Amino acid sequence: MAAGDLSERPVAAEVRDFYDRYPYPRPVASLEAYRQLWLDQDRRLADYHLFWPAESYRDDFSILVAGCGTSQAARHAIRWPKAQVIAIDISETSVRCTEELRRTYGLTNLEVRQLPIERVDELGTCFDQIVCTGVLHHLEDPDAGLAALREALKPGGAMHLMVYATYGRIGIYMLQEFCRRLGIRATDAGIRDLIVALRELPRNHPLAMLLREAPDFREEAALADALLHPRDRAYSVPELFDFIEGAGLKFGRWIKQAPYSPQCGMMARLPQTTRLSELAMVEQYAAVEVFRGTMVRHSVVAYRSDGQAGHGQVSFVDDGCLDYVPIRMPDTICVRDRLPPGAAAVLINRTHTHTDLVLTVNALEMRLFDAVDGSRRIGEIVEDVLPDDSGRVETGRRFFERLWLHDHIAIAS
Repeated sequence: MAAGDLSERPVAAEVRDFYDRYPYPRPVASLEAYRQLWLDQDRRLADYHLFWPAESYRDDFSILVAGCGTSQAARHAIRWPKAQVIAIDISETSVRCTEELRRTYGLTNLEVRQLPIERVDELGTCFDQIVCTGVLHHLEDPDAGLAALREALKPGGAMHLMVYATYGRIGIYMLQEFCRRLGIRATDAGIRDLIVALRELPRNHPLAMLLREAPDFREEAALADALLHPRDRAYSVPELFDFIEGAGLKFGRWIKQAPYSPQCGMMARLPQTTRLSELAMVEQYAAVEVFRGTMVRHSVVAYRSDGQAGHGQVSFVDDGCLDYVPIRMPDTICVRDRLPPGAAAVLINRTHTHTDLVLTVNALEMRLFDAVDGSRRIGEIVEDVLPDDSGRVETGRRFFERLWLHDHIAIAS
């Protein structure tokens, strides 16, 4: 299929041309470190149950990486060697980079197609998992794109979506407006001059903090993607939920849920925390988003609304949670020095970007955490660690809920 035949829409053609010239993320020559990381079976176990807490573990499922970019699909094929992975992208450059990685690593479980998301039905199959991150917000009609993906998702499947978040990108949209007013476009010269100009950006500009915390932002491809992209939009939490529900999907969970929880970090210390916790869940998330103010993306798990009832839902409201099997998240580290009084350790998920999201645990709680082995149920752990404690069930229930909310465990139920 010729590149010019991929879409008749001018916006789609402009986006395709943009990524052909400035592929993002930057193409990589080696995924060896990534391959070594995912040799860890426990890492795969936690990742699987993040999407399917109520299902038995399996690693031979089907995956669609929609808008695969330069390396994302190859990473999934490496991560899940027994899975069948199909990758689609509108960009010829992205497809070529992915094909090169497929050949380099002998990824016989990966198939790559140059195809717009809106035409995913041409694949003629449905998938257990669909991964679409950083793509839908660049489409001319994101609703049509998500609806097409929903039709390609099996009834019991899970979808990983990431879209831009409104409030954390305010500085980006200010600079996009600057570029539009001056007619700055995505050319090599235009990008080089923009990099020079950003060195003079006032330190209190809304974009300045993002520039300081994301050093790769000054690389040409990253800068072009953020400031000179021909098409992007962002979603607030309420808009995101409308977007998901409008496509016939239902929200499952945030990939990282601690930043959205009123029970985690600074949000749990506010005078308004009790009032916040009384709101409906979506309203809680929306309030936390505007208070934090720096979220630049939303990353969620979603399911078909006509799929399995309660699919993916984890609850600690009753003793049923004692049958859950907690699985440690591989990015959690345990800090044992310079602790506050009464603390045995501090648990930190290294993937959190908000530095307030730490979980302080006492000696008893540390014993419970140390007993998590990925096979024993919460009830068994609690009975073993706290055999003579009359309140052990409530203690265990509350602690494991905190671990889950802070992204230190996944749940297999």
